[in-house]
Amino acid sequence: MDTERGGDVLSHVLAMYKSERAVTARFSLSAPWALHSTGVAGPLIRMCTGAPYWIAVDGAEPVQVAPHDIAMLPQGGAHTVSSVPGLDAMPFRELIEAHSIGRHGDHPIVFSHGGGGPVTELFSLHLWMPAQGLGSIIGSLPSLIVLRQAQIPTTASLAQAMESLVNETVAQRPGWQLSAARMADLLLVHILCEHLYAQPQAQSQTGQVGRLRGLDDESIARAMSLMHERPEHPWSVATLAQASYLSRTIFSERFRALVGVTPMHYLGSYRMTLAAEKLKNRQLSLHQVAEAVGYASEKAFSRAFQRWTGMTPSAYARQQGGPESD
Repeated sequence: MDTERGGDVLSHVLAMYKSERAVTARFSLSAPWALHSTGVAGPLIRMCTGAPYWIAVDGAEPVQVAPHDIAMLPQGGAHTVSSVPGLDAMPFRELIEAHSIGRHGDHPIVFSHGGGGPVTELFSLHLWMPAQGLGSIIGSLPSLIVLRQAQIPTTASLAQAMESLVNETVAQRPGWQLSAARMADLLLVHILCEHLYAQPQAQSQTGQVGRLRGLDDESIARAMSLMHERPEHPWSVATLAQASYLSRTIFSERFRALVGVTPMHYLGSYRMTLAAEKLKNRQLSLHQVAEAVGYASEKAFSRAFQRWTGMTPSAYARQQGGPESD
């Protein structure tokens, strides 16, 4: 790995957060219309063709989204989508329940709604991700990310890929569920890459912080890369600062300013996310999992894991079908 440039830390980071499945939907909405979502667990991506629409995250001003723009709610927060702002909104849940078949996510959701005016074809993609991953990278992002086709040329290809993905899942050919989950992961990676690298000036002007912002700084990216490359190593603020060619004080202050947490908090969060993934593997013992994330003592690892997830490693492993307790 090229730690001189920080390596491809984003790939390391996102490799931990594969979606378990993806729920796709296509809504034909004719003006006037307004729908409110109370929120979902996991990232939600929306894209439209036809007439533009407005999206308002609860507590924020409405934002207009043009055709082939990409709107993502990283934490799947409560929001309203509408043909124009200010309309009384119907709960999304009522329409989804009326048109769903079987368990939520077993089939794509397709419906039409509205007053008969100009039509917005709204394509949606909901990523079901492991709960332990959400509090780290995804949880540090803003409540709404909008990629504008007029500003970022690659947005058009992302929109086309999303439209094709949703349309193909509607046909429900064999293998569509796995295909949807993997394509959703790829879309998420590309959206985050564009958010991070195509709009750095806009982000810095808003004072945004978060795990991904640290990748924009060569010294901080180098430290993050080392933590991801060798999570089992007994890293300290001093050793990470030295590897970043910064003093401990400057390193700590810059890391917290860019990433939003201390270096040790970030390392602990990554170790626990990695441990949660490894606990799904029946071939690994709890001792092996503990060693892989930097804990010589299984007891110390168990205490840290329980603080982070609210359950013991053994309980989590049983829930996920991983290794049994010793």
